[in-house]
Amino acid sequence: MSEETALACVFSAVSIHKYLARDKEALHSTPDLEIDGKRYQTDSWTNVPSSILSLIPRRLHLQPYHPVSLTRQLIESRFPSPIYIHHNNLSPVVTVAQNFDSLGFPADHPGRNRSDTYYINKDTVLRTHTSAHEAEIFRENASEGYTISADVYRRDAVDRSHYPVFHQMEGARMWDRRKVPGGDIAKAVWDDLAKMPKDHLEVEDPNPTIHPERNPLQAEHHSLEEVEAVAAHLKRSLEGVVVELFSKAKQAAAAASGPDPLTQEEPLKVRWVEAYFPFTSPSWELEVFWQGDWLEILGCGVTKQDLYINAGIPNHIGWAVGIGLERVAMLLFSIPDIRLFWSRDERFLSQFTTINSISRYKSFSKHPACYKDVAFWLRSSSSSAGGGLRSNAQDFHENDVMEIVREIGGDVVEDVRLVDEFQHPVSGRKSLCYRINYRSLERTLKNEEANEMHESVRRELVKRLGVELR
Repeated sequence: MSEETALACVFSAVSIHKYLARDKEALHSTPDLEIDGKRYQTDSWTNVPSSILSLIPRRLHLQPYHPVSLTRQLIESRFPSPIYIHHNNLSPVVTVAQNFDSLGFPADHPGRNRSDTYYINKDTVLRTHTSAHEAEIFRENASEGYTISADVYRRDAVDRSHYPVFHQMEGARMWDRRKVPGGDIAKAVWDDLAKMPKDHLEVEDPNPTIHPERNPLQAEHHSLEEVEAVAAHLKRSLEGVVVELFSKAKQAAAAASGPDPLTQEEPLKVRWVEAYFPFTSPSWELEVFWQGDWLEILGCGVTKQDLYINAGIPNHIGWAVGIGLERVAMLLFSIPDIRLFWSRDERFLSQFTTINSISRYKSFSKHPACYKDVAFWLRSSSSSAGGGLRSNAQDFHENDVMEIVREIGGDVVEDVRLVDEFQHPVSGRKSLCYRINYRSLERTLKNEEANEMHESVRRELVKRLGVELR
């Protein structure tokens, strides 16, 4: 008996027709969309379904005791006012200029594609990153530092660690050459660093601050002395974030399984790894040694001077950091599936009640998986469409499949994987086979319901992508 046949697929019936009805309405018949009380005209670029729009009001990062919010609050505690202002209520609707142009994205960057980004209309999107607000905050120049925490939106894979809505946090610290004594940036930064607490942790940082090829200095704008100072301030600041987060997580692990005498008194270990990011140079990733493995926590670097220049503050120099809140929260709270963050089940939400300590997630149910395969031929005829329209082998994008499955199955779908692909030796046509795992976090599915969802997926693949089912 195959695994698919052997796996139990039983549970209480839930109507699937609402998924199709709501998204047909959002994508095909509605002349405009209402988001946060404001109406937006739609056009041929519109690809945001109502299933995504319905998540906008949730704002998990602002729910007081939600794990995403608790993670945000812990990080913010290391960036105190008045130096840092915290921006947590910025609208997710931004212009294409804010999301891409202000950050120097080239016109042909893949992030601009409808296959990757949710468009409200050709000029307006749901932000794909918190940096969409960066230029505006730089221009306001209201403080020496800031953080932004926000929900961001991307068409992406379907699995236990990806979700089309997730939460980012970015931070920045700046110094103005015109305001520091004698214009000496390096001395001013070192003076600020001397006021910061030193945390108890082991740090591996084997590479020089800059490398001409791997991690270059912005030599036309910064001196080596300035960048050495800014990098030191950045690293001390972010090492403090790790201490704040993982010392509490360490206490939670000891409370859950008992203290380990071999590791209880060991300091936290972090290491700095050279990296590349388009908006900083030099750049690094910070990794923490956690539960026997090195895990990436954040990315950061010295801010590209062009961003300051374009925002009208060319005399500034500073650093920036970006953090995925769900990724960190999954580590801190031992949450195994990103869908859980969106659960309204009190068995999940009631486990997190205070910012003063971290509670490790305790599983309250484990329901059986139900696997269904769908195989299809891509069209071989030419087409200029892309990102959700009828696709041939040249313009087909996997995210279009993921989006259809999400719209129909919602959080009942645990993951979608490409399990086989084949190209016909004579016709050249390409065939793909995806395996969909239907598994609810909160109940047991009946095989009949999984079949109904799966048939809906098959029909929508044909209708919207023009594929030929096998």
